[in-house]
Amino acid sequence: MPTVKKKIIAETKDDVTPIEIIVHTGEKQVKGFVEFLRTQGVMGLAVGIVLGGAVTVLAKSLIDNLITPPLGLLLGSANGLKGLSLNIGKAADGGEAVLQYGTFINDFINFMLIALVVYTLFNIFGLQKISKK
Repeated sequence: MPTVKKKIIAETKDDVTPIEIIVHTGEKQVKGFVEFLRTQGVMGLAVGIVLGGAVTVLAKSLIDNLITPPLGLLLGSANGLKGLSLNIGKAADGGEAVLQYGTFINDFINFMLIALVVYTLFNIFGLQKISKK
């Protein structure tokens, strides 16, 4: 049994539930992870890149599957925002020239959401203190 659990159990005897021990251990792990992000250079960067990739996939899924379909329907497109387009005339080869503004709006929302998540995590972990040095 780790010393933290022994200390908690020794201080409170029978009052400690397994959930309290897990929560206390989890808090310690989160604090250790934050300290790791603050002190490590290259490894912290690698962890950030991997987590950033995961956040990107999650944010893209949120945008594509939950946010843009209702917005597209409100704006008159059954395909979500990506279906919004404007026919601007004929191209030189005889095909239609189409302005796909819905795809741009979708990608812009995607970018803003990812930037917001990265900014929020940056502030939660207190990494802005390191970057000012």
